[in-house]
Amino acid sequence: MAAPPLAPNSGSWVKTYQMPHNLSSSSSLQYMGFPSKSIFLKKNMKPNNHTRCALHSPSVLHFPKQPYPQPVITREENSSKPKNKKNHQAQPPHWNLVQRAAAMALDMVEGALVSRERQYPLPKTSDPRVQIAGNFAPVPEQPVRHQLPITGAIPNCINGVYLRNGANPLFEPVAGHHFFDGDGMVHAVTINDGSASYACRFTETQRLIQEQELGRPVFPKAIGELHGHSGIARLALFYARGLFGLVDHNHGTGVANAGLVYFNGRLLAMSEDDLPYQVRITPAGDLETVGRYSFDEQLRSSMIAHPKIDPISGELFALSYDVVQKPYLKYFKFSPNGTKSPDVEIPLPVPTMMHDFAITENFVVIPDQQVVFNLQEMVSGGSPVIYDKNKKSRFGILSKNARDASDIIWVESPETFCFHLWNAWEEPETNEVVVIGSCMTPPDSIFNECDESLESVLSEIRLNLTTGKSTRRQILSESEQVNLEAGMVNRNRLGRKTQFAYLAIAEPWPKVSGFAKVDLSTGEVQKHFYGNRRYGGEPLFLPRDPNSEREDDGYIMAFVHDERTGKSELQIVNAVNLQLEASVELPSRVPYGFHGTFVDSKDLAHQA
Repeated sequence: MAAPPLAPNSGSWVKTYQMPHNLSSSSSLQYMGFPSKSIFLKKNMKPNNHTRCALHSPSVLHFPKQPYPQPVITREENSSKPKNKKNHQAQPPHWNLVQRAAAMALDMVEGALVSRERQYPLPKTSDPRVQIAGNFAPVPEQPVRHQLPITGAIPNCINGVYLRNGANPLFEPVAGHHFFDGDGMVHAVTINDGSASYACRFTETQRLIQEQELGRPVFPKAIGELHGHSGIARLALFYARGLFGLVDHNHGTGVANAGLVYFNGRLLAMSEDDLPYQVRITPAGDLETVGRYSFDEQLRSSMIAHPKIDPISGELFALSYDVVQKPYLKYFKFSPNGTKSPDVEIPLPVPTMMHDFAITENFVVIPDQQVVFNLQEMVSGGSPVIYDKNKKSRFGILSKNARDASDIIWVESPETFCFHLWNAWEEPETNEVVVIGSCMTPPDSIFNECDESLESVLSEIRLNLTTGKSTRRQILSESEQVNLEAGMVNRNRLGRKTQFAYLAIAEPWPKVSGFAKVDLSTGEVQKHFYGNRRYGGEPLFLPRDPNSEREDDGYIMAFVHDERTGKSELQIVNAVNLQLEASVELPSRVPYGFHGTFVDSKDLAHQA
């Protein structure tokens, strides 16, 4: 990390990414559904006798040319970039002699570490050739493009901004990389009176800003790199750099790439390893990062990426987990004007991976499942995220207004792991809480390589608060069974009994070939497929009218990518009959990503 000379800056590698075209697949990439020649390892991987500075280490990936041109950013378009946006250009850091000497020494150590790592094959879960192949690969920022071509007609009731978050690494990986490790990028389609515009921007986290200035990645990647002894070494390197003032981890290390929520006049981008980041939507439809958001210094810990807004009270509910020290889990809420409640410490024996939770009218539903964090596993050469077969899965039912966890009710649900929970509600006549989620097996297959094929089964879990017992049933019939992951119910009815859920058809995993509208009572399912070699992501349900009596009176919005042509679009589908109403042709490729939201133009008028 010595200052001179600087490595190639700006994540310019994403600009040279070119979508593969009509390529064959290797066996390992076929397993993930990716074309094998979309990216490949450098051939010069043999160990050598001299130590290389990681600053000059060749990157793991090369990208071939794509069959369609990238849009040209003109000088006039660049001038419209939000004022607080920096060009992703490395700047020489102002270090003293001691810092320069320390940087050089630590770079030599890192270079030796990288050279050693490259002597061994990477598992698929941390191999960038697999994790960011094809349309999982990153793209450069795009300024606003107005008057996009539209097929069909956008319904008159849709006015506002559709936003979707995703992982988009600014810099090319030099070692292990998991898809979840990428820097956060938000894609935005602004719709106004039937016309549409598009922009995408990085969320400028403290991590990204520091790496921009240094011209290369220096923050450890939580999933792709923190495995075994090399993971321990990377942590030691990172904190050593912190001791010498070469990096600063005191203002967060998160990537803000997973969730999005619009609350109290602010769009918040989130990942569970940090505070949220506020992103402002400009009048022109562009995006600019305001900064790390602590709710006026009320929030002093990380917040998971799936907070819940109660549609009746307007309150926001959230969790925060810690993988190192107790309390491992905390619950809190915010009033509609952003006032935070005191933390409620939830007693857990071990730190649990808790990506999501649920709310009902009166309770929060907390999943304490079998995927846990065990940092000791790194000492023995393994992953810190493991499946603990001896742990019993359970759900905690806690009052929304609880001041402590003394009244929490734990109900066991054997062998249950839900990465996402779609809804929950109370049924007073039986004193049950009903939870709707997708039960995933093997539970840790997203994080650790395994031979067993992943399944994600939409399930109804009933938690009896009187008996302390639970039941679980598969909602779809065996003949209709498909992997369902990523989606939602009508958010105007969150926490109350809902008839429908709208979920991504995650096949071939991890791609999304369409979405399903599922009747949660009967198991009846309607499917909308995107077509041959066309894949999308999370379907977002947008109600046509908040006061409509029909729960499914609205539209499904989703990005869709055509792997044959390399082009992307936004589809708007009628949620009642699943007929395509309109598609918006986007000016550049939109990678597969994570979660989204819609901000209505009326709400946008009150943006903070």
